[in-house]
Amino acid sequence: MSESKPAGRFFDAAIGLLRQVRDEEGEHIAAAGTLIADTVAAGGRLFTFGAGHSSLPAQDVVYRAGGLALMNLLPVPGAVGVDVVPATLGSALERVDGLATTVLDSSPLRAGDLLIVISLSGRNALPVEMAISARERGIKVIGLTSVGYATGTTSRNPSGGFLKDHCDLVVDNKIAVGDAELTADGVGAPFAPASTVVTSAIMQSMVAAGIGELAERGIEPPMLRSGNVDGGHEWNRKVMAEYGDRIFYRR
Repeated sequence: MSESKPAGRFFDAAIGLLRQVRDEEGEHIAAAGTLIADTVAAGGRLFTFGAGHSSLPAQDVVYRAGGLALMNLLPVPGAVGVDVVPATLGSALERVDGLATTVLDSSPLRAGDLLIVISLSGRNALPVEMAISARERGIKVIGLTSVGYATGTTSRNPSGGFLKDHCDLVVDNKIAVGDAELTADGVGAPFAPASTVVTSAIMQSMVAAGIGELAERGIEPPMLRSGNVDGGHEWNRKVMAEYGDRIFYRR
């Protein structure tokens, strides 16, 4: 694949961002792993949240072969992915004040749990309110966002701040404002977003860090195996039975 072609250039851009995150956010990713391990060891539950395309990295670690069985998705109806019609409604819901608090009121989250909030811009009401309201309830919050948006855009929520301002720990995915890595003659707008690739890699790295730390403490992490390998379903049934009170996506 020619590096001068758009496909090759996109790979180069994504690889460059992944290296930058690895080198510059390594300490924060390790700290996220510690928070995950601390929560599991203390009997807490793990949740992830993202709206729109930010929901994709949140879902990527939930009910995943090779993943931590205790990762749960916190869904907001109409804001998970692009399954709502019209798709613009999902974007509009991100700007609705009070929605995040209402969702938390009806969710299983409680003090001692951990919530990972993913928002590329970190500027809309939904993710910011989610972080604020969760922390008020004694829930630890990891924010996964592009810190660059805080200087390149204005806030869209009543607090006047960004997601990064309301978390116990922030991991910066280094995505530039606009989330488009390429330009080309004849194309009127920048294209080729890399936020999903990079943010999903960060999510997997944080979970991996937590798994590794649990093992170092002598605590066997509750893992899921692929149902497409022999014995996988039997293994998963045992894990689900043992940790059923901390797994919510099967109910």
